Amino acid sequence: MRFPTALLACLPALILAVAAAVLATGVARADTLSVAVAANVQYAFAELQGAFEKTSGHQVRPIFASSGKLVTQITLGAPFDVFLSADTAYPAALQQAGFSDGAPVVYARGALVLWSLKQIDLHDWRRTLASAQVRRIALPNPDTAPYGRQALRAITAAGLAARLQPKLVFAESVSQANQYVHSQAVDAGFTARSVVQSQAMRGVGTWVEIGADLYQPIAQAMVVTTHGARLHRAAAQQFRDFMLSPPARAILARNGYFAP
Repeated sequence: MRFPTALLACLPALILAVAAAVLATGVARADTLSVAVAANVQYAFAELQGAFEKTSGHQVRPIFASSGKLVTQITLGAPFDVFLSADTAYPAALQQAGFSDGAPVVYARGALVLWSLKQIDLHDWRRTLASAQVRRIALPNPDTAPYGRQALRAITAAGLAARLQPKLVFAESVSQANQYVHSQAVDAGFTARSVVQSQAMRGVGTWVEIGADLYQPIAQAMVVTTHGARLHRAAAQQFRDFMLSPPARAILARNGYFAP
């Protein structure tokens, strides 16, 4: 079959026009999601963000803080599309207050550890923390950070609350507690297992996992906010689904989280 010469001459321009239309459609469908991320997920999130952006075409703008602070910002109108919490209570509170689109979904389970860059023995961490060798102990603010709340629960369950109270240094979030430990401003600090097993911090200092019998299990849940559902529903739901996918779970596992 032979095509007219005039049509053949127009083919390059037609191909370019179709390609431009396809690219324009892709750009029009791409969204930028604002994701509120609990501080303990910070080290894992860069890898999660990269994987999602590569497969979806959407862009992600993360905001890191303690779960309690992020919830306060959402209720005050912060334009976050998705919220990744460090527990299930904060997302549930958002749902009850009408700030989430649907029920919370657990995306990972975390664990509590004690971390230090000082030359101290953490194996018998109860005795070490109570000794004169340790003068300052960091933990995230129990009022806004679930890992801080569980650290305080573990200290109390271990019978150390009264002895350690003068030594406690309360950080705003897991991230700030990590800074205190990493800078050696404190002798040791409670943080998430995901921090010490992250690529950035693996092999830095020493750490010991706190027995699960001393605190409540840390299930971490997420919700799509009403803002996200209203403006970026498809992309927000796509991100939520991605967080439950095998690739995301593999990333979370490499960074010290357990499966939901």
